[in-house]
Amino acid sequence: MKPIRVLVAKVGLDGHDRGAKIIATALRDAGMEVIYTGLRQSPEMVVQAALQEDVDAIGISILSGAHMTVFPKVYQLMQEKGLTNVLLTGGGIIPEEDSSTLRAMGIGTLFAPGTNTADIARYIKDWVATYQK
Repeated sequence: MKPIRVLVAKVGLDGHDRGAKIIATALRDAGMEVIYTGLRQSPEMVVQAALQEDVDAIGISILSGAHMTVFPKVYQLMQEKGLTNVLLTGGGIIPEEDSSTLRAMGIGTLFAPGTNTADIARYIKDWVATYQK
């Protein structure tokens, strides 16, 4: 079985990437192939990279407060480009009410700082096993 491929991205002007790098390393340690796009990506750049890299999941790290703009925009672009079987997940400082609203739109679980990285890896593995048969 091929390894799960995950794109980890930082969107917008948020310059704090320590968490994204920790997640990328943890997912790699869990046996996944991880592509890290680096800082200051646009939603279009993230979706284009996801297409080029043929990923199973996109994880966006966002601490800037722009999550109610970024996640819907990335999700919309994913739908337009046919990435309907790719998980969109992520994390950062996201109030539970906003997280619930985003989940209702079709976006995956969003993780708060301090979440056990093994739980995040397990979530991605379970999602891929369930939705990419």
